[in-house]
Amino acid sequence: MGTNPSDHQHDPLRPHSHEPNPEPPGGDPTMRFEFPTRAKTLIAVADLLRLSQVVLADCFIVSTGHGTSGPFTFGGPTLLSVIDAQVDTSASWSQVEVVSADGFGTRIERAELLNPTDSRPIILACQLNGAVLTRQQGLVRLIVPSEHDDALRQVKWIAVIRVK
Repeated sequence: MGTNPSDHQHDPLRPHSHEPNPEPPGGDPTMRFEFPTRAKTLIAVADLLRLSQVVLADCFIVSTGHGTSGPFTFGGPTLLSVIDAQVDTSASWSQVEVVSADGFGTRIERAELLNPTDSRPIILACQLNGAVLTRQQGLVRLIVPSEHDDALRQVKWIAVIRVK
């Protein structure tokens, strides 16, 4: 997958630049889960905390316009386990879109969830250094350990998880 913005000019979820958003968007912090063959469901932070938690140490936050911060220890369920909790594990799907309440998002292929390039899983972090994330910190953040330099997959304030 190329990262040249012109490669993806018609796809808002492919790598693209965006303005940093230091303040949380308003609205309901509950996430919406969408899958083609079932009704939309809602997922709260408490639902994520009930799933098996993965702890990833030595993670960095790469923020557009703010540089890199960390290292941090993030905790939360794998994105794959969240999907598996919502749909039958034999269901056919190939990708998932993760979209923030401010409209920023990314797309992850199923193959990347099954075999992460970093060897560490992609998670929906709801904990930072052992404490539950606040709304100001992002509430629920997509952590893609293989991303190190461009902040294009560091989605915070997740509002929609759309499996296709």
